[in-house]
Amino acid sequence: MKDAQKRYGIKDFIVMLRRNGQCYQIIKDSITGSAHPVQPPTNVFQPTSVMVLFVFGNESVNIISSDNTSGEKFYLDTLPPDENPGLIFIQKADIKGYPWRNQMAFPGGNCDPDDASREATALRELEEEVNISSENVEMLGSIGHFQTINNKDIEAFAGIWKKMGDIYFDPSEISRIFRIPVAHLLTIHHDKNFTGRRPDLYELVYPYDDVVIWGVTAKIVHHLMEIMLPEIIPFCDALSYGR
Repeated sequence: MKDAQKRYGIKDFIVMLRRNGQCYQIIKDSITGSAHPVQPPTNVFQPTSVMVLFVFGNESVNIISSDNTSGEKFYLDTLPPDENPGLIFIQKADIKGYPWRNQMAFPGGNCDPDDASREATALRELEEEVNISSENVEMLGSIGHFQTINNKDIEAFAGIWKKMGDIYFDPSEISRIFRIPVAHLLTIHHDKNFTGRRPDLYELVYPYDDVVIWGVTAKIVHHLMEIMLPEIIPFCDALSYGR
């Protein structure tokens, strides 16, 4: 794998996997067949859930925003098409005093007493934040628990977006929506030598364009890249023989 990476690189392998129809299966096998971080003591951390949403296909998707006072919706932007798989991220609003100001995150939030489960929380927050309903998601399952410095236990759930309808968000909470290619994150993970180790808070960052994924969101990305790489390596080795 290392020799093949020197010749082609992670991004080239993702293209090879896409062309061979393997990306979907690798993502699914990574999540369902891997061990994930376990839940900590429930009396210490506040339960929170997020949705790690994969998107496939080369269709663009409309992004709709609204006026803060009237609630009137207006067209804002599109998620550009990309044949390679990506992940949906939100950037929190740029509001003074907002504790998550400008931070990159997955859609999610605190568990409500009425939520039937942590998964239900993730799906509810996904719909509230970006207008993607549970019927629009193929659920793959939990990828484990991740703690923040302010005593939140975030359980991350993975799913695949069926891309029925537009993305809609409230600009008082979210400033931008990103579709970040999985190949980009894997390349950073590999180039920064994150594989097989857990970097500290200051080292563990995944830059993309003019933003940086850090903190607990970077911890979730790190785990996701770690469980995907063992699934990718056998296909990369096999495919590289024909290059």
